[in-house]
Amino acid sequence: MTKFVKMSLVAAVAVTGLSTTSFAQPLEEAIKNVDVSGTVVYRYNDYEDQARGSKASAAGDSDSATNNYKIAVNVSSKVNDDITANTRFIIGSDNGEASLGTSNASDTNVNVQLSEVNFTYTGVQGLSLTVGKQGIATPWTVARDSMGNETTGTGALAVYSAGPVTLVGAYFNQTNIGKTLDGEVSADISSLYGEVGSEDIYVLGAMASFAGITLDAFYANLDNEFDSYTIGVNGSFDLGAVKLSPFARYSQLDPDSDSNANTLIGLMSDAANANEDQKLWQLGLTAEMGIFEGFVAYGESGNNGGLVFLDSGSATNMDYHWRVTADGSADTEYLYVHATAQVTDKINVGLFYSEADYKTANDVDEIYGKVSYQMSKNFSTYVQFGELSVQNSDEDGSMGRLNVQYTF
Repeated sequence: MTKFVKMSLVAAVAVTGLSTTSFAQPLEEAIKNVDVSGTVVYRYNDYEDQARGSKASAAGDSDSATNNYKIAVNVSSKVNDDITANTRFIIGSDNGEASLGTSNASDTNVNVQLSEVNFTYTGVQGLSLTVGKQGIATPWTVARDSMGNETTGTGALAVYSAGPVTLVGAYFNQTNIGKTLDGEVSADISSLYGEVGSEDIYVLGAMASFAGITLDAFYANLDNEFDSYTIGVNGSFDLGAVKLSPFARYSQLDPDSDSNANTLIGLMSDAANANEDQKLWQLGLTAEMGIFEGFVAYGESGNNGGLVFLDSGSATNMDYHWRVTADGSADTEYLYVHATAQVTDKINVGLFYSEADYKTANDVDEIYGKVSYQMSKNFSTYVQFGELSVQNSDEDGSMGRLNVQYTF
């Protein structure tokens, strides 16, 4: 697959005549300097009568089954010893997956778009500077996802590492914030921010690792919208038979007085004053022993809301399982627990439970089983099936998923 794509690129260059210019590299060198990677994913979802109109409808549809497709191809080419050109192509819908209904739907095709095009400079030891259209990799956003939406923008990202310390600085003056696919309030808050893609966003951060512990602190400012900061800690401790990996994070977002976020925060958090700070803290632990792994995470949002993320799958949010995801609601408690077993080299089975205890809405919980099959290093599939329940409601329903992924 990789060799085929590389040769296709060379053929395209030859057709345009670029390979005949005096500045072009010999074809043999061009092939050597091109690196191709990516993912091909197919996903089938079937949700039965899932929490219609409630805060639990974060990921979903009511009484619906969908076929979902996404192909992402990354192509990087080494320009010289210091500069690399990078591109990312997505076959899907905008910058996420294409969801095609299964009921009475004809066969349709999906779009292709150039999601990223940028240059990375590494001529100074310890420094990486990327300029151009790229994924916005911050604790508030998801820059790349094999199936879901991706936050991208045009700007500059600088990362400098010296020993155990890494410093990060970023500026973007054009983004796709406010133009993502998900329309549900609890699915992705950027979909309700309005036309803020032209607003500048600044990010500063620092990370440090020592003695099995990693600390990080980040600050973000979205012009005329909000200021936000997040602090996290992760650990990894090998105690012989057991390996423990605890983590904790606190995030706060302060909306500007004239921000579009005010209406959104008031809607999601039932706050009397939408200008109040949004807060979410969380902590958790992963334990591994032999073929078994256990996980638990708990978090709480603030009195005025917990809208501290731009993408629901980001580090500042809680999105550890399937349908139950922290959605910005005020005074809400979240709990995630699961246990898995690697029964063979290729097969993993697990049981997952999640719940959201709302102050002003019906509580929601889910339980499901999952079987994963790793056929080879670059090909995997999983099947999961379970039940989502909404307290004091007849909107309970089963949910199923089949996911197949090829990585190259």
